[in-house]
Amino acid sequence: MSEPIELTKDGQVAIAMFNRPEKYNALGSEDAEYALQVLNTLSADDTIRAIVISGKGRAFCAGGDLKWVLDFPQGLSAAIHQFVGHAHQVVLELCRIRKPVIAAINGIAAGGGFSIALACDFRVMASSAVMLQAYTSAGLSLDMGGTFTLPRIVGLARAMEIVSFDRPISAEQALEWGLITKVVDDEHVLDEAMNMARELADRSIRAFGCVKHLLTDSFDTPFEAHIQREREAMRNCAAHRDGQEGIRAFIEKRKPQFNPR
Repeated sequence: MSEPIELTKDGQVAIAMFNRPEKYNALGSEDAEYALQVLNTLSADDTIRAIVISGKGRAFCAGGDLKWVLDFPQGLSAAIHQFVGHAHQVVLELCRIRKPVIAAINGIAAGGGFSIALACDFRVMASSAVMLQAYTSAGLSLDMGGTFTLPRIVGLARAMEIVSFDRPISAEQALEWGLITKVVDDEHVLDEAMNMARELADRSIRAFGCVKHLLTDSFDTPFEAHIQREREAMRNCAAHRDGQEGIRAFIEKRKPQFNPR
């Protein structure tokens, strides 16, 4: 049986493809555990400077594969509790990993797939693809960080509309609402995500990781504490070779070389 995620590398960019096309790339509990292992590996791999996530076949990810929950010995509620615990670790790693992560939304992104896409740093969407939160229509609340990321991306009022009415969101609508970064023709979605990843890989990954954390944490940190974190981050960046190269390049009026090959 094939692995639930197909991992390949193109230079300094890793491509993680959900690999259950016959299930529209829905994830079971063991699949979520495998996804976490993949992300942990990529986080620790210094040869990888950017990550692209997409799906095989016609879907990005259709959410959770929950057929097994009805037969779970401890009952439906316990099954959901277990699955969500595993899935949340994946989203936590996506949000905390200090490398840029780009979702190439090639098809339907629903339920957990919707939340995974929101947890990525950037989202490139195929023109025919659709996003759908799908939880509330099934009598469930959003998980996998959806209630955290969604209002931060589109604002509270728009988030309330999305979760209350659960209407399919086209690529054009997603772009207008700020849910995604870019819309491209279907056949170019992975290529565009890879172009973005390569561009980011040539920039300072150290600075990206620091700013990513500062932005994410800014919503819940008092201003005085936050600017102290900014000061510490600036000191840490200046102590790193990227910061030193950037300062020298600025003074010498040249383009910095953050990623010598």
